[in-house]
Amino acid sequence: MDAFLAWGYIGIIVFLILTGCGLPIPEEVAIVAAGCLAAPQKAILDPWLALGSCFVGATVGDMIMYGIGRKFGRRLLQNHAYFSTILSPEKERHIEEMFAKHGTKVLLVSRFLIGIRSPIYITAGILKVPFRRFVIVDAFCAGLMIATFFALAYFYSDSVLTWIRGAEKAATISILLLAVAGLIGYRIYRKRKQRREAAEQASGDGDVGAEPEVEKSVA
Repeated sequence: MDAFLAWGYIGIIVFLILTGCGLPIPEEVAIVAAGCLAAPQKAILDPWLALGSCFVGATVGDMIMYGIGRKFGRRLLQNHAYFSTILSPEKERHIEEMFAKHGTKVLLVSRFLIGIRSPIYITAGILKVPFRRFVIVDAFCAGLMIATFFALAYFYSDSVLTWIRGAEKAATISILLLAVAGLIGYRIYRKRKQRREAAEQASGDGDVGAEPEVEKSVA
């Protein structure tokens, strides 16, 4: 929320472009935040400008992924480790099969699936899906999804903000607990490793000391 207050409409656009380009945060986060800040209870953002910013950021991010796939093709996955993490060759082949069977309906479904949008848009570019068709389908899906989440946040902002604050507290507590558990686990691992190394070293020293006795008895 603080980031949006600081950057306003530009912050919404940039955030959504980044999520479209692979930032592992659901784009719904920005849309809901924009809807809450534009709600009558707060009226910090203009509703229409906030909604338009969400639409622009989401579609531009999608078009960037499509353009990258169309420009560089499959060699993108071979030469750039970052994109290979987003779209592995196996996943790319699977998405190609989906396009072959279902066509642009894949774009309709992918809009509502977190974590799979970027790989599908890159593959659409690799397969050279007609740009006009891509833009029309993507704009329709983005408009439907954005309008739904924005409206819910706009009309029920108090409930949404309460839920967000609760989620933030829960996330903070979870992160702290995980950090403490990780620290304890690391210390236990280090102690066990040191004991194992000491035991191996002691065993090795014992073996070295025993060698002359074996040789003597053999002699």
